[in-house]
Amino acid sequence: MLTLNEYLKDRFGCKVYKISLNGGFTCPTRDGTIDTRGCIFCSAGGSGEFAADRRLSITEQIEQGKKLVEKKNRNGKYIAYFQAYTGTYAPVSKLRSLYEEAVSHPDIVALSVATRPDCLPEEVLQLLSELNRVKPVFVELGLQTIHERSAEYIRRGYPLSVYDEAVRELRRRNIEVITHLIIGLPGESREDICESVRYVCDGRTDGIKLQLLHVLKGTDLEREYREGRISVLTEDEYFDILKACVRCIPENVIIHRLTGDGDKRILAAPLWSADKKHVINRINREIRS
Repeated sequence: MLTLNEYLKDRFGCKVYKISLNGGFTCPTRDGTIDTRGCIFCSAGGSGEFAADRRLSITEQIEQGKKLVEKKNRNGKYIAYFQAYTGTYAPVSKLRSLYEEAVSHPDIVALSVATRPDCLPEEVLQLLSELNRVKPVFVELGLQTIHERSAEYIRRGYPLSVYDEAVRELRRRNIEVITHLIIGLPGESREDICESVRYVCDGRTDGIKLQLLHVLKGTDLEREYREGRISVLTEDEYFDILKACVRCIPENVIIHRLTGDGDKRILAAPLWSADKKHVINRINREIRS
């Protein structure tokens, strides 16, 4: 099992931390292009609760992020991570300004952009390819599931074929691809989730992020949870599925994440996931050992 920490230390020769940045983006499922409600699970912050203040410049956000981990990362380097909302959903002139400011920082060794597969037009791909010749570029694609019934339920807004095309175009430009999948979507069995993992690994993703489904306050998913229309995984159920997923991941695919912690201020369920230390210790004991 190849973990992100191992991969980054081998590639860059030191400890590398991600700094979550906010480029002031929105999303086509929020601005009316596809929908106005966002994905059913997505918070008002566009999954950017841990990102920096969007009112700050990118350089200021990087410096702020460095201060948060400076005691743990003395003499280390950083990845500039555009995390909030859809990180390529803006005019290419704006993207160029934001990305170039990030990669020009001397302590930044790579650029990582979280986005949707349907938000990678040719001019954006060209920009990412250009920057990839300056410093490594990672593109994180929010697929979540390969199953169309689940994709429709979460209001993903694009078919699986769009993801496949995005991976092909990124790989053709030698840009590393990381795929996000959610564990615990309503109605999905362990085999359904493993099928998604096998599909993206066979489809030549370079890395994978597995995220426990969090029910966050203020989302449509929370309303369904409060109404008793959906349930969430217990801790044991989650680890049972997680172990099965890891067995499906080949050695050449980098595991970027095996869990995720929702902002405790807005976490409605599952509450057991709020004990991050306990969850990580169990992962280290049962999965990484």
